Amino acid sequence: MIQGQESLGRNMFLSKALEKILEEKDVRRSQHLQLKKACESALEEIRNDSKNLSDQTIRGSSSTLPLPKSMSSFGGSERYFLPFELALQSKQPRFAILALDCLQKLIAYGHFSGNKVDATNSSRKLIDRLVEVVCECLNNGRAEDSVQLQIIKLLLTIIASHNVEVHGESLLLIIRTCFNIHLFSREKVTQETASGSLVQMISRILARMEEQPEVPRTEALRARSVSQLDSQRGTIDENHINHSSSAVHLNGNSDAIHPVNPEVAELLEAMITAVSNEVDGPSVDDQRSLTSVPASPVVRHREGSVDSVSLRSSGSNEEAAAEDNSTNKKHCTILEKDAYNVFRSLCKLSMKPCKEPPDVRALDYRSKTLSLKLIHSMLQNAGPVFRSHPMFIDAIKKYLCVSLSKNGVSSAPEVFRLSLSIFVELLAKFKLHLKMQIEVFFRDIFLNILESPSTSFANKWTLVEALTKICSDAQCVVDLYVNYDCDMTAANLFARIVGDLTKIAQGVVLIDPAVSPQQAQRMRIKGYQCVVSVLNCMVEWSRDLYVNTHSTVKNELDGSSVGEEPSTGPPMSRNSSSPSFDVPKKAVSTLDSPTHLEERKLQKEIIEQGIDIFNKKPKKGLQFLHEQGLVGATPWETAMFLMQEERLDKTQMGDFLSENDPYARDIMHAYVDQMDFSGRDIVHALRTFLDGFRLPGEAQKIDRLMEKFASRYCENNPHLGIFASADTAYVLAYSIIMLTTDLHSPQVKTKMTREQYIKMNRGINDQKDLPEDYLTKIYNEISEHEIKMKTAPPPKLKNQQNSAINPKQRKHIYNMEMVQVAQAAKVMMENVSHVQASFTSARHSEHVRPMFKICWTPFLAAFSLGLQDSDDPEINQFCLEGFRYAIRIACVFHMAMERDAYVQALSRFTLLTANSPLSDMKAKNVDTIRTLVMVAQTDGNYLEHCWLEILKCISQLELAQLIGSSGKSKFGGSQMMLRGKSSMNVVSDSFTIFDHEIWKGKLDQQRLVSLQESIEEARSQSMVVAVDRIFTTSIALDGDAIVHFVSALCHVSMEELHSAHPRMFSLQKIVDVSYYNMDRIRLQWSRIWQVLGEHFNQVGCKFSEEIACFAIDSLRQLSMKFLEKGEFAHFRFQKDFLRPFEYIMKTNRSPVIRDMIIHCVTQMVSSKPGNIKSGWKNIFSVLHHAAADNDADLVDLAFSTTSKIITQYFNLYFTNIVESFQDSVKCLAEFACNVNFPDISMEAIRLVRVCARYVDERPQVFREHALDFEEHSDKDERVWVKGWFPILLGLSVVVSRCKLDVRTRALTVLFEIIKTFGHSFHPEWWKDLFQVLFRLFDDLKLPQNHMEKAEWMTTTCSHALFSIVDVMTQYFDILGPFLLDDVYSQLRWCITQDNEQLARSGTNCLENLVLTSGHKFDTEVWKKTCTTLGTALRNTLPTELMDFVPRDPVAAHSSDDAQLDGFSQQLMDHQENHRIDHEEIRRTKRRQSHPRLSQQDNPVLARAVVKCTVQLELIQAAENIVFFPATCRKEDVELQAIAESGRPVLPSVPVTVRDTDSPVPTGMYPNMSSEQLFELVASLLDIHNFCKSFNITEDTRARTSETAVTNPSKMNEPVLLKQEIHSFSCALRILFRMYDDSSRKDACSTSEEMLLSLNRDAIGYACSLPSELYRGAWKSVLILILLKIIRLDDERFRRHAAVLYHNVCLLLTITQQTEVKNLMRWFFARCGETFQIISPQHA
Repeated sequence: MIQGQESLGRNMFLSKALEKILEEKDVRRSQHLQLKKACESALEEIRNDSKNLSDQTIRGSSSTLPLPKSMSSFGGSERYFLPFELALQSKQPRFAILALDCLQKLIAYGHFSGNKVDATNSSRKLIDRLVEVVCECLNNGRAEDSVQLQIIKLLLTIIASHNVEVHGESLLLIIRTCFNIHLFSREKVTQETASGSLVQMISRILARMEEQPEVPRTEALRARSVSQLDSQRGTIDENHINHSSSAVHLNGNSDAIHPVNPEVAELLEAMITAVSNEVDGPSVDDQRSLTSVPASPVVRHREGSVDSVSLRSSGSNEEAAAEDNSTNKKHCTILEKDAYNVFRSLCKLSMKPCKEPPDVRALDYRSKTLSLKLIHSMLQNAGPVFRSHPMFIDAIKKYLCVSLSKNGVSSAPEVFRLSLSIFVELLAKFKLHLKMQIEVFFRDIFLNILESPSTSFANKWTLVEALTKICSDAQCVVDLYVNYDCDMTAANLFARIVGDLTKIAQGVVLIDPAVSPQQAQRMRIKGYQCVVSVLNCMVEWSRDLYVNTHSTVKNELDGSSVGEEPSTGPPMSRNSSSPSFDVPKKAVSTLDSPTHLEERKLQKEIIEQGIDIFNKKPKKGLQFLHEQGLVGATPWETAMFLMQEERLDKTQMGDFLSENDPYARDIMHAYVDQMDFSGRDIVHALRTFLDGFRLPGEAQKIDRLMEKFASRYCENNPHLGIFASADTAYVLAYSIIMLTTDLHSPQVKTKMTREQYIKMNRGINDQKDLPEDYLTKIYNEISEHEIKMKTAPPPKLKNQQNSAINPKQRKHIYNMEMVQVAQAAKVMMENVSHVQASFTSARHSEHVRPMFKICWTPFLAAFSLGLQDSDDPEINQFCLEGFRYAIRIACVFHMAMERDAYVQALSRFTLLTANSPLSDMKAKNVDTIRTLVMVAQTDGNYLEHCWLEILKCISQLELAQLIGSSGKSKFGGSQMMLRGKSSMNVVSDSFTIFDHEIWKGKLDQQRLVSLQESIEEARSQSMVVAVDRIFTTSIALDGDAIVHFVSALCHVSMEELHSAHPRMFSLQKIVDVSYYNMDRIRLQWSRIWQVLGEHFNQVGCKFSEEIACFAIDSLRQLSMKFLEKGEFAHFRFQKDFLRPFEYIMKTNRSPVIRDMIIHCVTQMVSSKPGNIKSGWKNIFSVLHHAAADNDADLVDLAFSTTSKIITQYFNLYFTNIVESFQDSVKCLAEFACNVNFPDISMEAIRLVRVCARYVDERPQVFREHALDFEEHSDKDERVWVKGWFPILLGLSVVVSRCKLDVRTRALTVLFEIIKTFGHSFHPEWWKDLFQVLFRLFDDLKLPQNHMEKAEWMTTTCSHALFSIVDVMTQYFDILGPFLLDDVYSQLRWCITQDNEQLARSGTNCLENLVLTSGHKFDTEVWKKTCTTLGTALRNTLPTELMDFVPRDPVAAHSSDDAQLDGFSQQLMDHQENHRIDHEEIRRTKRRQSHPRLSQQDNPVLARAVVKCTVQLELIQAAENIVFFPATCRKEDVELQAIAESGRPVLPSVPVTVRDTDSPVPTGMYPNMSSEQLFELVASLLDIHNFCKSFNITEDTRARTSETAVTNPSKMNEPVLLKQEIHSFSCALRILFRMYDDSSRKDACSTSEEMLLSLNRDAIGYACSLPSELYRGAWKSVLILILLKIIRLDDERFRRHAAVLYHNVCLLLTITQQTEVKNLMRWFFARCGETFQIISPQHA
């Protein structure tokens, strides 16, 4: 049923067309008779077919049987082809139009496929016959335009239809026909329609090739429309314009030259729409399946390689056949071959030459432009198959690249533009396969054109536009660097492009002088656009490495709040022009390693440096390359380098090789020996020889080269048989050179003839002639083809020369240059067409670093010049974008030098940090400020030290904003400016920068308006917000960046404050930044505060009070904010944060500042006491500094705060404060030491006692608290180190520093604490404590004033020593074992000091210690005690008196007497002898005539006085220790009373000395051993003997006593008499006590012996005394001896009396003392009784 409906539709098309033909008048003509018959016959058949179909439909509408084959759709249509063929051949336009229209509809609706074999030619199909007939209908372009349009429509339908397949010659015929229609048609509409149709045909051909499946197409695939396929497969341009507007696509895209005529576009749209609709055909519901014979399945075979396909340049049929065979052998599909044939044909068409100058209406020009357009269209629509198939790649190399090498130098702008467009497409899509070709295009063609001063502006503009597209592709830009700049043998394309672009941007490229300034400016703008595009590519390529500073800022540079300028183009993709299928994985080489490439680039630079040196001085260049190891040292290796390196200067190379020195000669020989001339004629060999260098001009040099050439030629051709020897070849080669010069030099007017040349060479072959034919052949070869030697490139025209050339000459020079370029490029292109060079597709972001190193310097110069010299907004905008991109790259790759250079340059152009007056500010400067702010916002993480430049600009911007506001009202102010007069000063001073120009009329009105606008823009709200955003978003900076940021901000703040009129803008921003970053991790915040804290220290100490107050108040606010967060245990950041308060308090002596700090600390303590932990240390330190102040209010406030902490917060937060406990004690000690406030001092000492109570009550807190380095320390030790020791040490400091009342109170509290809490002290603690206590007696720390020192010693030291003894006594059981030695040592030291008070105190303390604790001493301790006492006694002997010599012997009775007067007087005060003789009175009178000197005038005597006094104290102490204090004194009183009474003394009479068992204290005698007592007696006797010897020596006694007596009552008394008597008396008492002690029987005999000797000597000595005064002093001793002897029992008395009797009798004759006489009386009486001389009753 469906087939029947389709047949009816087909018959309708056919019948209508045939009827219309028959209706034409011309059909009746005789020449059209055959056409008429064919139409009538066909019409009749169609009618019969239609009738049969109708009947069959009525009879069996439900039949499912298929129609007969003869009635199928396709077969039926092809039966009626003959009438249409005749109509097309009739050359009648009307017939042709009707036939073409009908055929187009039949094909479009699928009623005609043409797949049947042509009946007239079995080698082709019917569709091929149809195509041939339709194309012949064109009649060589003479057909009418309506016919041509219909032909185009039909041919486009054939190509677009899915039911018709056209291949091979038929396809090319269709393309050629449409091409010819475009060329030969006179109507613009037809031309454009033809070109548009060609574009669509080629797009369809490529689409079919790309979409060919692996299996046969399905019915649904064949039913798809052309528009669907094109839109899905990408055959239309990137904007997805439907193919109804294909003509617009062809000419309306970015590469188009002229816009399409609207009439043409309308016609083409209608035509193509109709074709598309007709191809779509009826709906699927109404369409039945087609039964035509399908084409054979097309299967892609990828296994076969087509790398070796040979495509020759000729267009002969043989070539096509050969290529077909080769292609078939390589398994290329028919669709690929079709596309290849079309592409190759278009390339060959584009290579056809055009006349010069080109005529745009000429056929050759139009053919070239159309072919180039179609090639460009094919490349634009190229898919994966076209891009990767070796056959197409080979065609591009052999045909297209050669074509572009010709067209790329065309003087026709359109041809040049199309060539560039094609090259851009090749670079974007085929660069992987065209490495060598791309280098040739850039190096030898396009960049030469760009650099040539003769190039027209239009061509340069077109070329720069092409470079703009290239530079906008990041993949392409990076690939250029990787594959060429890093290639050892390739040109540095990237560096050269960058250099040329920067020159264009700077305006230094030579341009036609006829170019207008506007055009030159456009060129500069385009250059800047290219430069910025290159940088943008680098930014995009390195995007993966970039970390944005702020999460709120976009990753792209174009989204910030400041200067939201639109980007120069849409956002680029890293691989925007290179989709993934373009670069297979195998193309990613290991050579893409950035490290490897950088090494190669460095090596290449070294080679290029060596080549540059070689091109100037070859020997030095080779030496450099040898030293670098890049060229071997042997001549062979050097020659190989010279032969292979193309960049060497050929002239220099020729001169070097021809030199006569051995080094160059060896290299030349090796160079020639590497050539192979085998089988070549001499001319060819000579051409090869001279191809590598330029022959020098000196004959001798040429001779050396020709000689070696001839030798090598004969060596390679030994069997040539022409030359008799090498000399022949040498002469002939020389003559060939001469012939070349003669024939081709324009300076030679008369040319050499053939005969002359033959004649010149006669006899050169060993006296024979060479064959004449041979020489004739050489002559003809040279005359036709010159031996061209390498020449250096011609020098470029200078600017002045260029400007002097007229346009005609410029064009002529340009054409000549382009001819040379084209010839060289063509040769190179053909040479590299078979070279397989690997192209590395870059992938690593690190490539940008070396790229930027290459271009950063020229870019910086270009941008700086643009901003400096140009006011063009577009140029300025590009320059600023370039700065942003360059800074971004330098930042990302941490290139400090480059980054600093760009930032500094950008900051200079803001005019904020420069010396330029503000009146020079323009809009570009404001834009620069915006850019700098934008850089700060987006790249803050990488700026490092560049923050300093940026923040300086921001600081000056704030000043400029202030000035701007002052320009309207000079009474305005700034919140960040210092208040008052200074604020107005800084505004007015800054305003005078431009005040002279503005207000004095030096600025014109226009400039003034511009300046006002710039200032207003700088003060705009957006600018203020942008600047503020830098600080608010500082929270997004990383740890290192924020440190750099705050460091720079502090530096700028310091500069502001050091200025003549300080500002606090940056200081306020520091506070703000601190607030914003408060939530950072502690590790980062510590680093930040290390910088900020130091800045606050400086600000708080070195500037005015107002600035310091602001800083301190800011610190207070920050501290309060920070304290709210609290602090975990073992963290110490509060201490760091509050340290500025401590530093400022310590350094700044301003009362206002110090008072403010104390108030801040008081507020913190009152508001956040529970949150303070490590900060307590700083708080106590601040209070400690305040404690020493003289301001009553300040000290009172500080002490109130301290007292509150001790009394309240200790109880609540003692755990938090325990770490700073010692600081609190130190603070209290400082309060106590402030002499100006005694009440506070006393209260501070009381608080110290409170602190002691906390330590005692909470020792566990100290045990549990430990710093990191104390984790392994003893917990109990922490109690001492952190608790007790600071308290005791602090009190000792108070004792040492304060006046009497305070130190007495402190000393009392100190020992109260020790006595009260000493029970908890460990032995080790006691050692430390006593070290502290002993320091109280350090003479170096005592007051130096004599009176103060005396007072201190009298009060404090005495108090301390006795307190120490009390402590020692109280805790002797604990302290004795390990501290007694130290105490004894300290007491010994005190006793032996020159200070009498200290020595006396030491003696008393030693006595008290032994008396109170002696009963606890063991034997060892007593031994130490006796040793200490004996040592003290011996050390206090005044031995200085024995060695004393007066300073002036002659004046012994004058000055020396005065010196010794003080010493003698003090000693004599202790004597009680009142006897005076006249001699002493005379001496006294003599002394009184001289002035009296003090002890200080003679330190020896002063020291002797102290020793004598102390020794008396020690003797008394020893006596008190043994017998208890006052016991001996009482005994002396009793003995004196007995002696005076005269009553008899009997043995039974008790004495006052107590027994050991008596409860009355008896001293330490019972506790001391006999040995120790004897030791003590020995020490006492030593003193006695020394004093006795001193007293009885006439000389020493004379030197002392004669000068010492000032008191007449004490004259003639020896100076050491007291010590002599007292020591002897003490020794006697000890011995008598031991003698009477029944418990010491072991010592009885010794005691007796000593007593017998001592008593005898003592009585005898008393008898020998020369003066009654001396004998009176010995009275007590005599009384003691006599009474003790008398009281002995009879036995002992008898022994003693026998020994003493004689001396007593002698004493009787001398003494006049009643007491002694009484005792002697009883002695003799006892003797009488004992020895029974008399009876007891007579005694």
